[in-house]
Amino acid sequence: MQDFVRLREIIEMRHGLMAAASSIVLALATGALAADISEDGAHVIRDNLNRMLPEDVAKSAPFTVTPEGSRYKIVYDFAQLMSRIKTESFDIKGLTPFTMFAKPLDSGLWDFESNHKLNVTAYFLGPDKTRTDFTYSIADMVFNAVFDPAISYFRSSDLSAKGLRLTSSSDTEVIDASFGNVIYKLNSAESATAGRLDFAANGTLSTFVEKVSSKDMPPIQISADSLDFTAKLTGVAARELKEMVVFVRDRSEEKQLTMESERKLKEILGKAFPLLSSLEETVGLNNVAVTSAVGSGGAKSLGYHFKVDGPSNATRIGMAMNAADVTLDSAMVPAAYTAFLPQALDIQFGIGGMNFAALGDAFMKMDFTTSTGDSEMAGQKAVEELFPGGILNVDFPKISAKSSVYDIDVSGDMEGSFDQQKGYKVNASILARDYDKTIAAVQELAKADPELNQASFGLMMIKGFAKTDPDGAQRWDVAVASDGSVSVNGQQIKGPDAPTTDAPTTDQIAPSDEGGPSGETAPSGGSEPN
Repeated sequence: MQDFVRLREIIEMRHGLMAAASSIVLALATGALAADISEDGAHVIRDNLNRMLPEDVAKSAPFTVTPEGSRYKIVYDFAQLMSRIKTESFDIKGLTPFTMFAKPLDSGLWDFESNHKLNVTAYFLGPDKTRTDFTYSIADMVFNAVFDPAISYFRSSDLSAKGLRLTSSSDTEVIDASFGNVIYKLNSAESATAGRLDFAANGTLSTFVEKVSSKDMPPIQISADSLDFTAKLTGVAARELKEMVVFVRDRSEEKQLTMESERKLKEILGKAFPLLSSLEETVGLNNVAVTSAVGSGGAKSLGYHFKVDGPSNATRIGMAMNAADVTLDSAMVPAAYTAFLPQALDIQFGIGGMNFAALGDAFMKMDFTTSTGDSEMAGQKAVEELFPGGILNVDFPKISAKSSVYDIDVSGDMEGSFDQQKGYKVNASILARDYDKTIAAVQELAKADPELNQASFGLMMIKGFAKTDPDGAQRWDVAVASDGSVSVNGQQIKGPDAPTTDAPTTDQIAPSDEGGPSGETAPSGGSEPN
């Protein structure tokens, strides 16, 4: 998982590559410019760019802007900027000026172009004074985009790069990672919701190789033929998000909001909620291989999926991870046990029923002009609004594992309360195909390891509770009630939990003068898995 996270970090380097472009387009959005290219227009862009920098840094004027035909040439001198930062804990060499061309369109949008190379070396000292040296290089990067000042973001963009490499070395660890080619595309369109936008992005990173060695473990190499990703956001409040960014920027020095500022903030938030209708991201690695001194392995594919959707008063956040054709060859796993290693995995789960609409309403009622310091109570109130009744709903539409000796699927849902004194409920369906083959495999292992005889006996006992589906698979429908009772296929195998000794029983509770029950109930039954 740590290496998968590192892969995501490398993907996100594209945002670092576009940092200079982001500052440039923001400057264009903060000043009114005529469509005609002129020296005056160049000075407006230059002044806006330098105004975004700290005052002592802006004095060196790292930005230069000049008219060039039908467009502006914008140069950002990184080396000049970094020369203003004097510190013994960090140094960087090899920075070259970043050049971008900006062309105003009759529509009010801007065309952007850039072609850049990068080859830098640097070092930094950590809190413990440990030195880390790193290099970052890109053989070639081409960027084209259409920028919309109304939202301070790109309506579309195309980025391609080749020869990406990152190395990092310290006394304890050495990392060398590279990609062959990178392609990234972004498009947008008007959303079905008036005034909102939809964004879609996709890309491919080819020939990934990462080598890691450290004092704590033997060298390891991770590689993949390609990494593909897609992302989609619908109903994005892009214009309102820009207003929020500008609002925060303009009041960054204020310790407390005035009543007028609070009114303005709530006006922006009122238009912005919900910030988006849905969000979906998918990442897939193809032909993954891992080699090390202790063994090797891999998978034909590894996948990750994240999704947020549903109405604002019943939103679901879902995640999924899968692997296909998994292999492992290691002396750490005895040959007799290799058949029990999963060859395919599919894990899907989500948290549903979240009421972001109520959370937004509660946010609008807050007083931002005073500081009560009661952050803990505010956090508790937020949880109560986000999760109605303080109930957490978790569903797992599919959790499956398959090898040559087993094939198991689990699906269901769970409800639990943030109040630990209340019970939880679980409804799950467990399906096992070729279950007799699984029992036989465990019995064969037990011949060499007698301790597994108990496991074999347990598997046979469990089979006694199973229902047989028409295709011969064994099924167990398991229900855990909020009172602690457990049933399998409708047959209770455990009764309710005994009441705690310090809790009063119902006949000990005096009737209330106000009459009627308290209204506090156990969590309701689970919903069907998606």
